[in-house]
Amino acid sequence: MNLNDLYQEIILEHYKEPHNKGQLQAADARSEGRNPMCGDEIQVSVKIKGDLIEDIRFEGSGCAISQASASVMTKAVKGSTLEQAEKTLQAFSSMIKDGGAFGEIDPESELAAFQGVSEYPTRIKCALLAWNALKNSLDQITR
Repeated sequence: MNLNDLYQEIILEHYKEPHNKGQLQAADARSEGRNPMCGDEIQVSVKIKGDLIEDIRFEGSGCAISQASASVMTKAVKGSTLEQAEKTLQAFSSMIKDGGAFGEIDPESELAAFQGVSEYPTRIKCALLAWNALKNSLDQITR
């Protein structure tokens, strides 16, 4: 199996069986994202305990890229500190926007499966939708 096939498999797995999808009761912050170009919608809810993301969930609908990205994002930041989550967010965003350069992203991680999205400008917004909602939620918490 080549790397592109593996990446496609990861995205399809997260789309078909998303992690952390559903409503989060008693969230400390919620943020919504919408891509009017394609109709993707995401709501990210975060529960904080001290400086840790104790729980994170997403709800929404949309294309395989947006939904899989939300699933991978929740899995990547759940249990991390707010600072670590911000660094992961920045690294993922840079990878998507900067022509697919992995930068701080481990090329063997599930996050790396989205590296090829950078080649499709119309899909960049799909991949970043949940991440932008996470950013807005973290901003609510750290204000």
